[in-house]
This record gives sequence, structure tokens and C-alpha cells, in this order.
Amino acid sequence: MTMLVAGGDRPAAMRVFQSCWWLIIFVCGLFTGLFAIALWHLPIARMLRIHTISEYDTRWILFWLALSILLAALEQLLQSAYRSIGRYPYGTFVKSMMAIVAFACTLVPVMMRKGPLATAEVFAAASIGSTLFLAALVKHDIPWIEYGWRYARFAEVRRLFRPSVAFMAFPIGQSLNLSGPQFALQYALGPYAVVVFTTARTVSRGALQMVQMVNSTFEPEMTLAYGAKDIPLTRSLHRRACQLALIVALAVVAGVMTIGPYFLHAWTGGHVPPSRGLLTVLLAGVVIYSLWATSSSLITATNQHQRLAVVYLLATAITCVACFAGAWLFGLYGAAAALLLADVAMSLYVLPASLRIAQDTLPAFLASMRHYPESLKPAALLGRLRRRPIGAVSPDLGDPV
Repeated sequence: MTMLVAGGDRPAAMRVFQSCWWLIIFVCGLFTGLFAIALWHLPIARMLRIHTISEYDTRWILFWLALSILLAALEQLLQSAYRSIGRYPYGTFVKSMMAIVAFACTLVPVMMRKGPLATAEVFAAASIGSTLFLAALVKHDIPWIEYGWRYARFAEVRRLFRPSVAFMAFPIGQSLNLSGPQFALQYALGPYAVVVFTTARTVSRGALQMVQMVNSTFEPEMTLAYGAKDIPLTRSLHRRACQLALIVALAVVAGVMTIGPYFLHAWTGGHVPPSRGLLTVLLAGVVIYSLWATSSSLITATNQHQRLAVVYLLATAITCVACFAGAWLFGLYGAAAALLLADVAMSLYVLPASLRIAQDTLPAFLASMRHYPESLKPAALLGRLRRRPIGAVSPDLGDPV
């Protein structure tokens, strides 16, 4: 949708929007219906070993939560309409505020001690209200958005099916990346090693949240630039995103290296010994991850992620095996090195693929990492704060080549 709107083809964007709308309703509605039938005929409370909630209440709680998932998928599509016109911060803000309101609504029956079923019913009602509100808001803010089936096409659904399925590899790969090494360490070294490794990894991954903020900010702009066939802007956005992600990662890594061991000792009450060497290997992986994860934003932003999804899923699966072998042979350092090698392997695939999309070269890309635009120099930033003219400041992104 974003690329089509940037290219001036609103009817095609509407075709995507309405086709996805009905696809989501069909798929989620079908699964919700099948789930409801299963709930009605299966002793679900006994199967889940729930003893404090009745069978009747358990069925209805799960039904209302399943309905909320359907509505959340539709809200995500509505939010993408704002992204397509470049107002993604506003769309994200509205969606986040609605989530907060829905959560606040569930606090009312909890404080009134109305029970889990009433809480689930209130949450579902809040989800229905927020979906209707967002649909009306999108129509008000983006008049050319239409609800219905006039533009929907089955051929469009079929065309988008493969990239949609490919996206499923990312959450699966993330689950493998988070849980797989823990299982590998459990079998190789035992539970104590899992506790030490997982605690150190949790501290080291603090930088990833900051990097994700960079990705979510730049990715819609990359889509708009690529859709408008503005390759120089696409190339500059890719360079600046990677540069900022590396700066953020290095800054956070420096902070974690300084206070991380002390924080680990205080956090665990001295029960988990802080290992600066283990933390160093894990943090090195964070820096490499920040580069390839941010660079991959250009691939996903332009809907060219199918091969990336396969590579990522294979890399995370192989990492679990390598983590077991490394832990068996070299202990915790071997497991950490296996994660580091996986990030290196992803970088070797992602960076050339992104450079091809941006029509960039590796030497020019590396040179841009050492350069930053005039508008970000201290004098320019200080002038902005003072709201005084400081001379000619380049409005572009300042690429040297």
C-alpha cells in the first residue's frame, strides 16, 4: 500500500487494502469459528488443568480472547493506512493509546472482583469499540479509503499470499533464537548454565530495543522513497539508518560493559556470578545484529523478504545446533560464539541484498558510516536549540558519495 500510494496509484492501494481486509476476516473468522466449535465440544478446562474456573467460564473466556485477536489483526491493517500516507507516527500513537484504554477497561472488573469471565468480556467490548473507532478515524483522516468489496480481488490475495506466509518465518525464527539456545544449554551443560547464560544475554539485549526504534522509524520512509522510485533517497535512508543503529548499539554496549557486571550482581542478589568475558562476546553479537537487522529493514520495506525469511529461519535453526555443540565443547563461551557466528552469517547475506536494492556499493556504504550531515554537527544543533540562523545548512542527508 505504501509503495503504491507513493507512486500515485491509489486504486491499486485500495485493491490491496480491501483484499487484505476480507482475507483477514475470512482466515481469522474461520479459525475463530472452528475454535468456538472445539471449545463447545471439548472439556477445555480439564484439558488445560484449570480447576478454579468453571468449564462454562473457560470456554467463553477463550472465545472472547480469540475474537479480540481477530479485531487486533484488522486494527493492524487500519494502522497501515496511516503508514501509506506517511503518518505512521500518528497511527502508531493512536493504536498504542487504544491498547492502553483497553487495558485500563479491564482493570475495572478486576478491581470490582467480577471474575475472569467479566474481565474477558470487558476486554472484548473494548476491542470492538477501539476497532470501530479506528475505522471511523481512518475514514475521516484518509477520505479515499473505502470499506467494502468493490476493489477486492482474489488475484491480489493470491499475489500477496507468498510474502504473507514468508513473514511468518520471522516470529518463528525469533522464538527459536530466544528459546533454542536455552534448550541446547539445558541438554549440554545443565540448568545452572542456562541461568547464567540467559541472565547475561538478557542484559546484553537491552540495546536491541533501541535498535528496533531506529528500524521502525526508518522503514516506512524507505518504503515511501522506494515506491516513489527515488533511489538516491532510498540509498541515503538505508545508510543513515545503519549508521544510527550502529551508534546507538555501540553507546548502549559501552554502558553495559561499564555497569553490566555490577548490575548483574545486584539484580541476582549475588547468586549469578557476572562474567565480563561472556558479556563481551554477547555484546559483540549485538553490534553485528544491529547492522544486519537495520539493513534488512530495506528488504522488508520493499516487500522482497521471501528469501530473507528462509535464510533467517535456517540460520536460527542451525544456531541452536551450533549452540549445543559449542556449549558441549567449550562451555558458555562456545554457546555465545555460536550466536555471534549466526549474526555474522546473516550480515553476509543481508548487506549485499540491501545494497542491491539501494543500488549502492560496499566501499561507498562503508565510507558513509564515517560521515554525518552538516545539519547534525554540534553548531547546527546548537543553532536549532537557540532558534537562530547559523548559515547555510544542507537539507539533504549528507552522503559523501
